[in-house]
Amino acid sequence: MLKAAVHYVDDATTVLENPIARVRFYRNVCGLPACIDPSLGRISFWSGSIGAITLPAQLGAQVKNHMQQTGATAGPVVSHPRSKRWTFIIRPDVPDDVPLFAEMFRLNVTLVPPGAEIALPSPVDDVRVWAHAPRDSFRPSGMAVIEAIRACRPHGRPVFYQRKLVPDQ
Repeated sequence: MLKAAVHYVDDATTVLENPIARVRFYRNVCGLPACIDPSLGRISFWSGSIGAITLPAQLGAQVKNHMQQTGATAGPVVSHPRSKRWTFIIRPDVPDDVPLFAEMFRLNVTLVPPGAEIALPSPVDDVRVWAHAPRDSFRPSGMAVIEAIRACRPHGRPVFYQRKLVPDQ
């Protein structure tokens, strides 16, 4: 039996208390190609034309605040309270670049690859909630989110590490 979940105040979707209405909202208002698993009530979409960046919740809150303070909009952000991680839903303009991947990996940031499933908050579970709910189809540039991550990264952690290309003699 599916039950309704409790939602945070920032969640503009609280009036959409069934999965079908929520999927319609995600598709028609937010431009997210959401689909529903009828057996679980889980709502998700596959990355590709829409991307995502997942990071620790504490860093995510700093990134969201930094973006808002600098006049940028954070766009939709999914919170995963159990794992203490946030997922920023973005425009997929992040280059496929090994040094960038390594830089983000050292900060425990995941650049979600194309074809990955991205779960969205559903009214029938409390596994995911909105840290910043969508109200339209806006999504920030992935590179803008990465720049905010760089601005908020913990002090004392360099962006790039130097590697020796020639072993010591």
